[in-house]
Amino acid sequence: MKSSAVKSVELDIDWAVQTVLPIEFQGKELHLEARAYQGIDPHCQAMVLINRDNPSPGEIPVVRVHSGCVTGDIFHSLRCDCYPQLQASMEVITQSPLGVMVYLPYHEGRGIGLVNKIRTYALQDQGYDTVDANLAIGEPAEARDYDLAAHILFDLGFGKIRLLTNNPAKVDALRKEGINVIERRALIVKESAYNKKYLATKKERMSHML
Repeated sequence: MKSSAVKSVELDIDWAVQTVLPIEFQGKELHLEARAYQGIDPHCQAMVLINRDNPSPGEIPVVRVHSGCVTGDIFHSLRCDCYPQLQASMEVITQSPLGVMVYLPYHEGRGIGLVNKIRTYALQDQGYDTVDANLAIGEPAEARDYDLAAHILFDLGFGKIRLLTNNPAKVDALRKEGINVIERRALIVKESAYNKKYLATKKERMSHML
């Protein structure tokens, strides 16, 4: 499929391009719709993968809105649960009649960026949890927003979704943007000695449903 570009100012999307992306997942070759979006802020870019397997008319998509994590998603860091969640999400998405992955690279480090995330890791090595480490370097505990993700879903015609997340704040944020989240599906992954405190902080201080 030839890539195309469209302007969508009403949705705060500056550019959107699309193609077909062949990927290898769990030993299988899959061909997914791939779209890249850029918001009005050029630093806010997103990747979307869509799996369509003969969806019925009016099929409600299963959606994962995933925050980019270089250390986890690429290098499989054991300090977080990002890579296991990404893999679990892709498994659900590729087995659903209509599955959507919205990948947000600019959400790195819960929105504070890669360099700041590594700075907070150094503080975590001294005993800080993830919330206090962010605050110690002058950053908020949570700096992500989901307006571009919502605008992308509207652009795709997916105003009603089933969301893969443990984070109720993500559900609330998308609903405030007008997305009808009719179901939240949990993504429970196995903890390790390296991410035990990280997961506990998510549950106890950020209200994640783990």
